[in-house]
Amino acid sequence: MSSYDIDDDFKEFLDLLPTKTDYSTVEKIQKIRLLRAEAVGEIQDRDDIEKEDRTIAGPEGAPDVSIRIYRPVSAADKKEQLACVFEIHGGGFIFGSIDQMDLWCQRIAADVGCMVVSVEYRLAPENPFPAGLEDCYTALCWTADQAAELGIDPGRIAISGHSAGAGLAAGTALLARDRGAPALCFQLLEIPELDDRLETASMKMFTDTPLWNLPNAEWSWRHYLGPDHEGEVSPYAAPARATDLSNLPPAYISTMEFDPLRDEGILYAMALMHAGISVELHSYAGTFHGSSQVPGAEASRRNLTETIGLLRRRLGTGE
Repeated sequence: MSSYDIDDDFKEFLDLLPTKTDYSTVEKIQKIRLLRAEAVGEIQDRDDIEKEDRTIAGPEGAPDVSIRIYRPVSAADKKEQLACVFEIHGGGFIFGSIDQMDLWCQRIAADVGCMVVSVEYRLAPENPFPAGLEDCYTALCWTADQAAELGIDPGRIAISGHSAGAGLAAGTALLARDRGAPALCFQLLEIPELDDRLETASMKMFTDTPLWNLPNAEWSWRHYLGPDHEGEVSPYAAPARATDLSNLPPAYISTMEFDPLRDEGILYAMALMHAGISVELHSYAGTFHGSSQVPGAEASRRNLTETIGLLRRRLGTGE
């Protein structure tokens, strides 16, 4: 890591962050999931947010899907419909949970003044593509279909994701367009994982960066696409492969300087722009994949402040 000009705010944490992790088997991945779940710890609930866990019917022939709904307490007795952010957690398609994004979802619901719906989708390698994507799409459709009951404005539903969750969000947005519903007003794609080909300059360059690097990405895509995958890769799995990006919602894309996913995020933003889609792109200097999880870092604060501000603008909740 000495060759990378990492922001000073992150340097004291670098020795604590993994650069090499063995994701080769289901058993090893499941053990890491348990450790990560323990690391999340007890979630601190805000007084100004109500949370509700629900189980909804999954895709045809598949298990039910768990979701978590966040509502501002201040909106409980009001009759106006709320905008909604549909959130998809990250984790390289093989890790992650609703709990992982709970504090972020609470913060967005409170500071943006909107509803947030977070989805617990099936993970690879036990459930390779398209299982997780179909779970996300099914939960998004349920959210839109139940808009009246939930108190959601169906014209102000945004989709959001982080890392692999951003890749799933981009794929779900493509599915929603191609299947004709539901309508989305915005897509928030933070440090997105979009391209299985692993051929960008940043992907080839960053082989030992903390939290995410080329070896991790290789395992991620191998597990997500499945051991029996052959032939063309679907653009719903790897949105960077999509040849038609027209008629998609406006987007915000963030990337981190020393992240192997950096270039695919930037290239996707450019491809959206070339297709006539309005895009805001911010690449944060001195950062790495997942660095926004480091508390107190100035770049992390700027990232969250920018996210809240743009969601307020795009969802029409700003004062």
